[in-house]
Amino acid sequence: MPVIKYKSPFGIITIQENNGAISRIYLPNNESGGLVVGADDPVRPQLLLNAKQQFEEYFAGERKIFDLPLDFGGCTEFMKRVYDELMRVKYGETASYKEIAERIGAPKAYRAVGLANNKNRLAIIVPCHRIVGADGGLVGYAGGLELKQSLLALERKF
Repeated sequence: MPVIKYKSPFGIITIQENNGAISRIYLPNNESGGLVVGADDPVRPQLLLNAKQQFEEYFAGERKIFDLPLDFGGCTEFMKRVYDELMRVKYGETASYKEIAERIGAPKAYRAVGLANNKNRLAIIVPCHRIVGADGGLVGYAGGLELKQSLLALERKF
């Protein structure tokens, strides 16, 4: 699957495409595979270039919502409900796992919401970094708590 690497302010982010949709985001320090698409590559999927541009706009504070086709293949219906709700958490704001569970109509499933967050393959686009513990504290993030804190600080700055 084709990928493009983007040098974000926090390290290299790899964006993967599959069948016309973004299928995976690899955060800094996470390994990625796939055919790397470069600026001089004659076969540059426009989708990957658009995704890279949207990440540049996000990190510059110019984009608050990504507008890309997303591949949720392999996700359960519960996970899709969680991800849909995560995308409703506004830029610069946070919600708790419990609040997300309540919003999707499964108030006791906050641990399952946490597991869905943990399996989110579309980090930043599906903003699991905006989800915090019941006390507002930072808990768990695939990219590490330092990156989670940095992303939240970036969003609060704009």
